[in-house]
Amino acid sequence: MAKLSGSELRAAAQKLINAHREASEKNQWTFFVDELYASDCVYTCEYAGTMLVIADGIDEIKATHYGRDMQKGWEGWTFPYQGVYVGADNRVVTHWLNRGPGLTPDGGYYQTPGISFLTFNAEGRICRQFDMFDLAHQMHLCDELEDAGLLSAELKQSWVLPMKEKLQQQLARNT
Repeated sequence: MAKLSGSELRAAAQKLINAHREASEKNQWTFFVDELYASDCVYTCEYAGTMLVIADGIDEIKATHYGRDMQKGWEGWTFPYQGVYVGADNRVVTHWLNRGPGLTPDGGYYQTPGISFLTFNAEGRICRQFDMFDLAHQMHLCDELEDAGLLSAELKQSWVLPMKEKLQQQLARNT
């Protein structure tokens, strides 16, 4: 595979950052996938050992990660990027935040960090993506949002409660 320069990798990552910003504003998460992802891209996210999501190809990425997972109650959430780190062999690491709606009583944000490991092909499209974030902190964040009256009932039903149940089952097996 042809190697992209550092500036080409940063530009490719910036396209994703811009798309995520627009997607957060519109709560529409699939419009950019065809443009930014390679047709054979594999997206992976491990949810603290409770669930493994592997989407193989852009149709599955649109149906799972950006479709099913982002279309149910994530209104008002943003995912601001904190940094882009260029590595070797067309690899980039991005540091972003899961930022919930509203502000904390002290004027801060309800948020937890996450990272993505991205590999770009010679055309500057994402051909591999591996996302990681701390699921326990994400659940705590959702509890804080619920206490503040900011957690979507749909997000609680479709994601928070099932993930908490999976975490509890996993921990119960290991005790």
